[in-house]
Amino acid sequence: QVQLVESGGGLVQTGGSLRLSCVASGLTFRTYATAWFRQAPGKEREFVASINWDGRNTFYSDSVQDRFTISRDFAKNTFYLQMNSLKPEDTARYFCAMRTFRPHMANVPSPSHYDNWGQGTQVTVSS
Repeated sequence: QVQLVESGGGLVQTGGSLRLSCVASGLTFRTYATAWFRQAPGKEREFVASINWDGRNTFYSDSVQDRFTISRDFAKNTFYLQMNSLKPEDTARYFCAMRTFRPHMANVPSPSHYDNWGQGTQVTVSS
């Protein structure tokens, strides 16, 4: 049974940092590409960042480029989202996801291509 469990969310002030983690189980971690999405109340789920199966390629949305960093640790079956210089507009529920579709690529922003999802972790940035 595939399971993705996020952690690391919380309340932070503008300009602060958080690191989200997603632990994967029940699958062969190295054969999947991974990503983070977010969803604010009343809005559609939005792509944030992705990393390909070997960790060599990453892709970010314009809104988080140069502030967020996605990474993965194969020994721990875990991937991360380091979020710096947080803004109130980053407030959302953040979801980790994994896909077998084109795993060698990072530039896959559509949620429809992702097979497995976590339950999400809330990030709130106060102004």
